Amino acid sequence: MVKTLQYDGRLEKCPLPLVKTKLLLKQLSAGQTLTLLLADPGSIQDIPRLLSKLNIPFEQTLLAKQQVKLTIIKE
Repeated sequence: MVKTLQYDGRLEKCPLPLVKTKLLLKQLSAGQTLTLLLADPGSIQDIPRLLSKLNIPFEQTLLAKQQVKLTIIKE
């Protein structure tokens, strides 16, 4: 069974979502999924930039107004 980690950072401001994302990435094992929910404009820019820099594939989905869902599957 694939374990999914989820972090709802929609009510938190940068840099807290970035810090928590880094901690969650360290917990991910191969085949696991991490779902992030973000609303802070800084986090919406910084976290995808971090993932790209680390060569971690992710999908970005626009949810409601100014809210983004990032899905990361560790290979």
